[in-house]
Amino acid sequence: MADQFYRRFITENLNKMLENFSEISVETPADKIIRQIRNLITDGQLNAGDRLPPERKLAERLGVSRTHVRDAIRKLEFYGILKTLPQSGTVVAGMGITALEGLITDVLKLEKSDFTSLVETRVILETQCAKLAAKRRTEKDLIEIEKSLYAYENKVRKGKPAVEEDLMFHLKIAEASKNAVLKSLMLIITPDIVKDFIQYEVCDELTNNKVMKEHKAIFQHIIAGNETGASNAMEEHLKDVVNFSQKIKI
Repeated sequence: MADQFYRRFITENLNKMLENFSEISVETPADKIIRQIRNLITDGQLNAGDRLPPERKLAERLGVSRTHVRDAIRKLEFYGILKTLPQSGTVVAGMGITALEGLITDVLKLEKSDFTSLVETRVILETQCAKLAAKRRTEKDLIEIEKSLYAYENKVRKGKPAVEEDLMFHLKIAEASKNAVLKSLMLIITPDIVKDFIQYEVCDELTNNKVMKEHKAIFQHIIAGNETGASNAMEEHLKDVVNFSQKIKI
């Protein structure tokens, strides 16, 4: 009895000690670029209307790929912090310094979104994308969705990871929705979803053959112009990922 009490006492104290530690967040290159832009605005080195250097020169100066620079700029553009003007390049929006700094801080916090939050957001976006795609898709959209469908199937049959091909299928549906905001939101959360899918090995948890059948079901509803069917099929397709996200949250 005394040994049991002692072990429980030690465990409780260790748990209390753990509460004093904070999770270490590893910043992505896009995070660091966004943070540098915020610091330049705060220090007064970047003001409303100032133009940023071209992507290529920024990438060379920062020692990162243009993809990282483009990702950071795209996110800041979406939130209205930067804007791209024809023949003028990318400039700082005409907001006050306090507003800009606060908004960028919010964007950086969004970068740390947990997997469950990303999945919940994805369900909201994608069910609507599927519904609108069934209503608005063109023949060209159907061809592009079908191409991404086959690309996923080919990777799976070869026994290779197909996370990016899977998400490309979903992005093509977003394009077919003809809603630029929905597509932009998907593009914003997609890099984090890919990262988390790999980290949590989601594809190892799901049955690829099941996913392929669900992809085809969604596609058939979009071809048929069945808005409700496409939305319901998408929700059913994402159910496994939702359940997985709830499981790792516990």
